[in-house]
Amino acid sequence: MDTVNVFYIIVALIAVAIVFSCAVSVNQGYIYVVTMFGKYRRILRPGLNFKLPFLEAVYKKISIQNRSVELEFQAVTADQANVYFKSMLLYAVQNADEETIKRVAFKFISDRDLMQALTRTIEGSIRSFVATKKQAEILGLRKEIVEFVKEQIDHSLEDWGYHLMDLQINDITFDKAIIESMSRVVASNNLKAAAENEGQALLITKTKSAEAEGNAIKISAEAEKEAARLRGQGVALFRQEVAHGMSEAAEEMKRANLDTNVILFSMWTEAIKNFAEAGKGNIIFLDGSSEGMDKTMKQIQSLMVRQANGQ
Repeated sequence: MDTVNVFYIIVALIAVAIVFSCAVSVNQGYIYVVTMFGKYRRILRPGLNFKLPFLEAVYKKISIQNRSVELEFQAVTADQANVYFKSMLLYAVQNADEETIKRVAFKFISDRDLMQALTRTIEGSIRSFVATKKQAEILGLRKEIVEFVKEQIDHSLEDWGYHLMDLQINDITFDKAIIESMSRVVASNNLKAAAENEGQALLITKTKSAEAEGNAIKISAEAEKEAARLRGQGVALFRQEVAHGMSEAAEEMKRANLDTNVILFSMWTEAIKNFAEAGKGNIIFLDGSSEGMDKTMKQIQSLMVRQANGQ
């Protein structure tokens, strides 16, 4: 009786083990590839699945989630400059179709082999692109490099069952000597630009200063011209008024039967008085003899006659 009970217990345990071995729980984001006797059989999707015990086996667990990997490699430009890249690759299984999952499961022996092939393919694409450019161009060609790599490897990845989602080039560096030389070139270009800007500013300042000086001279000349004209008009008016006054005085003296030479003598003495009062140390030689006075009187009379005739 005891032997029978043990036998049933063993059978029950075996049955339970078989049931549990038939049940397969697939986590979300994964797809299991099942084989039978080493040959592809089917795929198991997320959730509770069942397989034939001892006959079917889970060959590979494939993640359909996004994957990322960081790459570091070196390339050489057309002018023989070493360029060092640091990039981030984002990729994933192309889709969850059965044919795609089969390619992912059987194209490579392991994920390590896939990563090696993927890394070398990307490195080769970037190196072939960089080899056609000069080192001075590389820093401004991040977008072009990414587009070139995507175009080159998309077909290969699709054949492997994967899709390249994004490639970011995070850092591009050169040898220390090249970086220092590039810094010197940038510094010299900045100094050159600064000198050109200073030259342009100085030229503008000089031009504006010359224009202002020219305008000032022009305005001063116009003002001097106007002042000279006004001074001439004033002198002419003064002379006209003097001649008019002297004519009236001479007429008054004639009507009073007085000698007109008195006017000339008065003018002579007023002139001498003015010289003495307004002079600033200048020496004026006057002929004080009777002949000299007579000569001066005649000159003044001649001047008055010309002014009267002109009036």
